[in-house]
Amino acid sequence: MLAEIITIGDEILIGQIVDTNSAWIATKLNENGVRIKQITSVSDEKEHILEALHAASKRADLIIITGGLGPTNDDITKKTLAGYFNVGFKRDEGALEDVKRVFAAHNRPLIAINEQQADVPDNCTVLRNKNGTAPGMWFEDQSKIYVSLPGVPFEMMYLIEEEVLPRVKAFFQLSAIVHHTILTAGLGESFLAETIASIENKLPAHIKLAYLPKLGQVRLRLSAYGENKDLLKVEVQQFVDEIVALIPEYVVISEDKPLEKAVLDVLKEKNLKLSIAESCTGGYLSHLFTQHSGSSAVFLGGAVTYSNELKEKMLGVKTETLVKYGAVSEETVIEMAQGALRNYASNYAIAISGIAGPDGGTQDKPVGTVWVAVSGKSKTITQKYKFPGRRIQNIERAAINSIILLLKLVREEYA
Repeated sequence: MLAEIITIGDEILIGQIVDTNSAWIATKLNENGVRIKQITSVSDEKEHILEALHAASKRADLIIITGGLGPTNDDITKKTLAGYFNVGFKRDEGALEDVKRVFAAHNRPLIAINEQQADVPDNCTVLRNKNGTAPGMWFEDQSKIYVSLPGVPFEMMYLIEEEVLPRVKAFFQLSAIVHHTILTAGLGESFLAETIASIENKLPAHIKLAYLPKLGQVRLRLSAYGENKDLLKVEVQQFVDEIVALIPEYVVISEDKPLEKAVLDVLKEKNLKLSIAESCTGGYLSHLFTQHSGSSAVFLGGAVTYSNELKEKMLGVKTETLVKYGAVSEETVIEMAQGALRNYASNYAIAISGIAGPDGGTQDKPVGTVWVAVSGKSKTITQKYKFPGRRIQNIERAAINSIILLLKLVREEYA
């Protein structure tokens, strides 16, 4: 069964807000056996919305629309849907009760424009919104289901989980969908594809393999479609095991998890502590770790030492090292990492120093030059990188590759 998502609003098209609704809805539908055919964003224009609805009806069995249900003149979704189905309006008493409740709770006067939010197309089933004033609407037309939902995320989420999904399950005979993700690092997409080609070539038609590359990482997602979810899980796991066995040195985790969280879990399992010494990444690497709940069990902290003076004072980098080799050098990052290891009493330390750009590059050390060092229980390893991107991309690449280098040393020392 196929679904399509249509988001309505000029604010999305001009970049004023990011469409997170579609990603969330797609995830929920997919978890319940609904495949997404297309996601479309359209402007607050009647003809544009109608065009999107007609096109979606030819591709999908379920069309979910978000946005454009407010009380003001620029919110035209209800009127457009009434025109699409060629019906009039009715006032729904349940929806009106919800509107009155919300205004009473906020001690605000209820005016006519707000009462009109309870007016809905004649052919819809109202999905009562317990978190706002705009009701959801369910339409059944020529074996197709259309669902219109408010664009406010927490209102939309409530309606999807409490109203839409139960109705979708009752209306459609849904098939099973199983996804399994393998996170790899240190091997490019094309080389990875060549390495596991023998496995990919023998996948049956109902199992697909997708490559999802991102800054030094590639996620391999196996997706299986069928009737029996338990059998699909067993079948997919067999191919997962084959892939992992073929490229064990590049597999971070056989699970859909961010790289830094996977590495945090490895360190936590071994009761190891981590500290960081950052220069060109300016705290971004620390942010990657600390954005995850429970990171304090592993991550002790560290230093953001942009200046040479702070590299000396906070990490113990020698003046003569900085003078002779410069801040962006193997010698400097080694002393940074070892200083962090010593000063912060951690088991592992990462140090990064580089030229993120767009300025500061030289002929010997052009923009994108980054040195990373990782110190552990028995040794320090280093790696020089020459990244081709702009400042933000260079910072991101430096951070991600430093995590990969950390994982390499941990695995070597705790094999």
